[in-house]
Amino acid sequence: MIRTLLLIRSLRRLPAPLLLGAVLTGLVVGVALLSLAWTPFPAEQVRVLARLRGPSAEHWLGTDHFGRDVLSMIMVGARNSLAVGAAAVALGAAAGVPLGLLAAAAGRWGDEAVARMGDLVFAFPAVLTAILLTAVLGAGAVNVVLALALFNAAVLARVTRGAALAVWRREFVRAALALGRGPLSVTLVHVLPNVAGVVVVQATVLFAVAIVNEAALSYLGLGIQPPSPSWGKMLGDAQTFLFTNPLQAVFPGVAIALSVLGLNLLGDGLRDLLDPRHRTSGVL
Repeated sequence: MIRTLLLIRSLRRLPAPLLLGAVLTGLVVGVALLSLAWTPFPAEQVRVLARLRGPSAEHWLGTDHFGRDVLSMIMVGARNSLAVGAAAVALGAAAGVPLGLLAAAAGRWGDEAVARMGDLVFAFPAVLTAILLTAVLGAGAVNVVLALALFNAAVLARVTRGAALAVWRREFVRAALALGRGPLSVTLVHVLPNVAGVVVVQATVLFAVAIVNEAALSYLGLGIQPPSPSWGKMLGDAQTFLFTNPLQAVFPGVAIALSVLGLNLLGDGLRDLLDPRHRTSGVL
């Protein structure tokens, strides 16, 4: 009983966006994990005689124009969207964070080189970069991940650089340098732990952006390829039947909205939790 009360009290101290974002994100992740073991029907199963049916006891969210179960496709689509987003953010962080730390530690020339590379990447939006890559290499999830990771690397490099420069001006870093520690040691021991919170928050936001971009590219036919389900592809297929079966477009749209909302709230909550100076909301 006492432990339960302490847990409730500790949860009440957490920022409200963090809790709501964690619940929504956990719901999406839970659905994606569940799809690995179970779906009401095989997501790729075509049943022409059951096409364009509304929600029922057999098909909870109805069927699409091929007779595929919409709920099963939503579940597998969650897995695909999260996989693409996670891969894009992980690859972007693996490249961008070291570049940002290097720019902050290297001084003027290294800082200028990283900044100009970032400007070059920002000149081409992530979706446009993905379109260019798929035009050259072909459509597919791998090329979408590469394009999104390139954009994420530039964003994380700039964010990491800005946070690291502020840490390099701190007194404890100057003291470490005065004691004979090298730039690499100072970066790993003092700078990286102090910028980790900023990087985590930005990575969470980029995760949400990656899900939206993947859906947009799949809508255009450049992302995850059929027969593997994708929320964006489901929206693209549903536009033809928008007036005869509008629910076919509503469900994947709601899935995208809840995923993005949850990750954005999670990012805002982490920002409030890790840096109280930015707190914008009260506790529950």
